[in-house]
Amino acid sequence: MTFREANRRPWRRPAVHVETLVLLVAVFLMLAGNGPFWRGALAGRSLAEPGTWGFATAMFTSFSAFYVAFAAVVSSRYTVKPLLTAVLLVSAAAGYYMERYSVFFDRTMVANVLATNYAEASELLGWRPVVHVLGFGVLPSVLVWWPTLRHRRFARAVALRLAWVSAATGIGVASLLLVFADFASLMRNHGEVRYLLTPGNVVASLIGNALGRANRPDQPRIVVGADAKPGPAWQSRTRPALLVLVVGETARAQNFSLNGYARQTNPELTRRGVFNFSDTEACGTSTEVSLPCMFSPFGRRHYDEEKILTHESVLQVLARAGFRVLWRDNQSGCKGICKGLQVEQVDHGGPDALCEGGQCLDELLLRGMDGIVRDTRGNLVVVMHQLGSHGPAYFKRYPPAFKRFVPACESQDLRLCKQEEIVNAYDNSLLYTDSVLGQVIDFLDQAQQTHDTAMLYLSDHGESLGERGLYLHGVPWAIAPDVQKKVPFVIWLSPAFQRDFGIDADCLRGRAQRPASHDNLFHSLLGVLDVQTSVYDASMDVFADCRHPLPAAGTKP
Repeated sequence: MTFREANRRPWRRPAVHVETLVLLVAVFLMLAGNGPFWRGALAGRSLAEPGTWGFATAMFTSFSAFYVAFAAVVSSRYTVKPLLTAVLLVSAAAGYYMERYSVFFDRTMVANVLATNYAEASELLGWRPVVHVLGFGVLPSVLVWWPTLRHRRFARAVALRLAWVSAATGIGVASLLLVFADFASLMRNHGEVRYLLTPGNVVASLIGNALGRANRPDQPRIVVGADAKPGPAWQSRTRPALLVLVVGETARAQNFSLNGYARQTNPELTRRGVFNFSDTEACGTSTEVSLPCMFSPFGRRHYDEEKILTHESVLQVLARAGFRVLWRDNQSGCKGICKGLQVEQVDHGGPDALCEGGQCLDELLLRGMDGIVRDTRGNLVVVMHQLGSHGPAYFKRYPPAFKRFVPACESQDLRLCKQEEIVNAYDNSLLYTDSVLGQVIDFLDQAQQTHDTAMLYLSDHGESLGERGLYLHGVPWAIAPDVQKKVPFVIWLSPAFQRDFGIDADCLRGRAQRPASHDNLFHSLLGVLDVQTSVYDASMDVFADCRHPLPAAGTKP
């Protein structure tokens, strides 16, 4: 055969068995798709020591074998290529964000991803993640589809598949046993590294969400505070109450000047004489966890995700006691907290001067409040859910007039900016939040002509701005830094509210110097609004020790 004749022959695609293809992909993922895992697992170990290489080799062999065993169980000639393609693409996408932002893909983080809206997700996209996914996801997927798959008779295929699964499982267990003492120590002291092992972290988290909250049928929530009613003193009152609860987004306590931060990020709140709780801990490090938790009677001290997500929140309890409750949202929804209540999604109002790129500035939450108060008969509680300082595009969270700290990072890819530029942009967003809160207080100050008015501001969680190589939020609670756990908590009460609800301002200012948490919100709202119910716990009410006895019906104050 001449060279020309050989060159004319069609290029034959290689033929492999399903198990071989699975093995090749498992080895590729462990080698090329798990940089963060290997850095975390081998941190503090010297590469010059043979023991380090032995430990790494054993883990590589073990996890590769476990991946082969798992994939071999769920794969067939007809499903293996689509399955491996999906795994490669998901692993590439997860790997990019783990590399860029030090993200840990636990069940909560995956729940956050599933719950995010397009506007939020678009800020994390760009050409860099696309290039990463092309190189580590699409190209390997093309190679997966290139070979043909060999055919075996059914009985032989089943026997060999069982042999592969058994062998892979045995090799995985044996390899891990060789270094079990080191591995157990790693899991005990740095268990968070398991959330860096791709694609196992994503697959396990997806399964956990599918079997848990993501698979829960839409059903009525379990009633909380069925006996809720206004306290006796309400019978003698002639003025309704108006309370605005502002739920902040991604504001961390460390960068509030009210808490001692060197920069003046709270000029408006400072001059309005607020009560500042300087040591407040969030229920979680993500909105998906913290928002339902902070409105529930269980909180972090009795944390039970199933109970939190299936029981009513404090808002339904207030509604049962006769309050009109309105949720105004400039973000991704109330996570089920406001179910059955009136909801206004303010950023869906079409083109607006305060809205650019599909997201709106938080001043929009105040628009129309005059009419809402005027049209409401009786007591009103308004929850304003801010977009706040949601990252990574901090520079989009404030208008140009609030670009005070410069140079500010104006990229959605935080790795392209210096840390001081990221902090500048973030602080500008807090400065704008301070201005919005000042406007809320001014509105309530005017409204006290007809209402007893009050404002509570409490952020859902904090944020990492590059400290320890961490960005954004959502790090598992056990290892999360304080900047993700500690949040600002501010209260403003009109003189009329303090008088009619018997609040001792000096006492409350002293209480603000002691620790607080999201767990206090449920009981504090019930207590300060004089709602009687058996679920109320005075020990968790920040106002409890600072309230004078209220006059009963028929008596003079």
